[in-house]
Amino acid sequence: MTSIKEQAAISRLLSFLQEWDNAGKVARSHILDKFIETNQGKTAPELEQEFSQGASLFLVRLTTSLRITYMTDSYLEKLLRSIGIFLSAVSSNRYLIEFLEVGGVLTLLEILGLEKIKEEAKKESVKLLQVIANSGRTYKELICESYGVRSIAEFLAKSKSEETQEEVQVLLDSLVHGNPKYQNQVYKGLIALLPCESPKAQQLSLQTLRTAQPIIGTTHPSIVDCVLKVLGTMHLEVQYEAIELIKDLVGYDVRQALLKGLVALLIPSVKETSKLQAKILSAHPQPADVFAAGRGRQGHRPEPPAQGPGAQRHEHRRGAAVPARRAWPNGRHGQHGPQQQPAAGQPHAGVLRADVPLGGGARAQVHGGGTLPALPGCRPAPHLQHPSAKPNSKSRLPWHPSRVPPCSCPQSNAEDLYMKIDSIQADILAANTVNVTKALCLHGSSYSMNTLYGSRDSAQMAYLTHFEEDVESKE
Repeated sequence: MTSIKEQAAISRLLSFLQEWDNAGKVARSHILDKFIETNQGKTAPELEQEFSQGASLFLVRLTTSLRITYMTDSYLEKLLRSIGIFLSAVSSNRYLIEFLEVGGVLTLLEILGLEKIKEEAKKESVKLLQVIANSGRTYKELICESYGVRSIAEFLAKSKSEETQEEVQVLLDSLVHGNPKYQNQVYKGLIALLPCESPKAQQLSLQTLRTAQPIIGTTHPSIVDCVLKVLGTMHLEVQYEAIELIKDLVGYDVRQALLKGLVALLIPSVKETSKLQAKILSAHPQPADVFAAGRGRQGHRPEPPAQGPGAQRHEHRRGAAVPARRAWPNGRHGQHGPQQQPAAGQPHAGVLRADVPLGGGARAQVHGGGTLPALPGCRPAPHLQHPSAKPNSKSRLPWHPSRVPPCSCPQSNAEDLYMKIDSIQADILAANTVNVTKALCLHGSSYSMNTLYGSRDSAQMAYLTHFEEDVESKE
């Protein structure tokens, strides 16, 4: 037989539930406000005490109201926050199971895809999904089995709120940890986000990929193309994350594909080189600081080129972002132990040739010049004569120290290289088609091969020569 105190508590509970059942939208909104204010942060036993061991009765009403009204956005944010009080409470496993049994995960995922729902309500939906994912592996698998990765990734790409996007990143990071059955699905979803139009989504996806890559252990074939395309963005924070991810990927099996793709980005298009060749054939070339865009020698800003300045600035920014020097420093330690002198292989893959055309933006020129001393190919090469020297002049390419004045040698003041050449040399550098490996082989000099590139076996040299010829055929 219940006591008078217990009967009074049950009477208050029934009165509260009846008030909720008879209330309209405005009244229910006020009830939720009061509930959130008085019960925020309470544990499951405290909630049971508040509702006289009948908290589940109110949770059922909340979930039912959610399923009926979520498409109309009526007090949806408050409704989700109230449900979150139950799910995030300590010892709330019973509440979580009750919410999932009525299709709570599917409802939350569907809210993310509705255009009419406010961003604040979607943010609360993401937070509830975080609570569910953090409850254990079984619940992470339930989200993934409900096509959650696709819905969450699409929402991240379309969201206009950076705060909401950061909450989505936390959710994806949770799904990739402790979820061996579906971690590859999350990994592929992150890669699929890289071509999206949202810079913030790209940045967050790249950050999460850096966390996920060691967990996955292997690389997906599409990650190389997706990451390299991101380097073309005008957003520096996205470029930075892409470069950091490339540094991590060097320790995996896509290292050669990354290097090949980076070299391809450094080589300008045929359309641009044809414009530069027209300047070389001009009868009266005007001396100009072609490489000092935005840093004129006399302190003035050079006029932009007449044809396609926007496209050229985009190419120059992309060239400046290519981490040819930073991602392949000598003796760098990757994810799987020390690398084998990565810089030594760069001239073979065309880096020396591709590093030369960086004749656009000042940032690209500084990085291009600064890369030359790091390459083994930047040493005296008496067997290799480059056609960039002007007629009746002693000036040669700056990476032949025996042929140039000391001030132009890349071993000294390499980052100022772009300020020490004239317009003719700049045009030739940008339009060069020299094949270093092939030229050295034609001269048959074992000394130059060992000096410039180090010791290589015949099979590797054949592959590298074929690589540069393949680049030439594409041009």
